Amino acid sequence: MNTQTVKIAAPKILTSEFAIVGTAPLVMNKFSSKARQQIMDTQAAGQTARSKKQRTAKDFDQVCDDAVHYSTEGWIGIPASAFRAALISACRLVGFKMTLAKLSVFIKADGYDRDDGTPLVRLLAEDYERVDHPVRNATGVVDIRSRPMWRSWKAIVTISWDGDQFNLQDVANLLMRVGTQVGLLEGRPDSRASAGMGWGTFALEAGA
Repeated sequence: MNTQTVKIAAPKILTSEFAIVGTAPLVMNKFSSKARQQIMDTQAAGQTARSKKQRTAKDFDQVCDDAVHYSTEGWIGIPASAFRAALISACRLVGFKMTLAKLSVFIKADGYDRDDGTPLVRLLAEDYERVDHPVRNATGVVDIRSRPMWRSWKAIVTISWDGDQFNLQDVANLLMRVGTQVGLLEGRPDSRASAGMGWGTFALEAGA
């Protein structure tokens, strides 16, 4: 019987902080706990839900605030998954396999959403402003969406990566591509539904 020794190197996980500063407004669109509960109530009601359908008045200020990711400590955060997905997407620009990137880059959360536990990166910004934009639903009906916007914003992102796949400069360059070409959250250049609004772009902060 032949024996064979297999040697697998331990993962070399490296970590660093990156300070970023927005170069365009940041717009958030959390799926609110209220909307989620309404869907659950409708599905739980089954056939009786149709006969009880009512059109309630919309509180645009509340709708806007419901779209914000608040942490359990009360500060506002950007979903850590938005950074990770953006880094993976940016790999297409440099010919690096996205399937490998999924196993190679990770974002450290500063906290968690108080409603659904989404990992968050703390947003460093003043109070948001409400913006109202007309949108066309899948049915073709025009609707008004109220969302929180920050025109000036920053964040400190802690990224861990596989040192056998990337070095520090690789990650910094990839993050710069995210800031310039991919963007974050609503209206970003890499939006799945459109060419974006030019929102959510950023640069590495000088001296960081």
